[in-house]
Amino acid sequence: MLVDWKNLVNNSMKAFGELIKGNPKIGEAMKALDDAGSAHGALDAKTRELIALAVAASTRCDTCIGVHAKAAAAAGATREELLEALAVAVGLNAGAAFVYSARILEAFDAEK
Repeated sequence: MLVDWKNLVNNSMKAFGELIKGNPKIGEAMKALDDAGSAHGALDAKTRELIALAVAASTRCDTCIGVHAKAAAAAGATREELLEALAVAVGLNAGAAFVYSARILEAFDAEK
């Protein structure tokens, strides 16, 4: 196993608690952002968690991965659904690198 996910999530929650205790407005802001993601109710919890995991793969946030993997499993996501969501994330990341490679080449060429 690469990461002890349960331990990582537990330790992260403790660290977040300390952060929020030191500045409660951070916790309020994070809750508002989280609540905004489900405000309309158009997506079910499982779909939202699969999206969160695809985004977490793109942002490379281990704590997000741990938290949302737990939530996706609790929401009934299957391994096959997760693999499909992750394939979309991989495709977009490769696509983003392709798009930005063209931008980088253009920026480089502009300097000549």
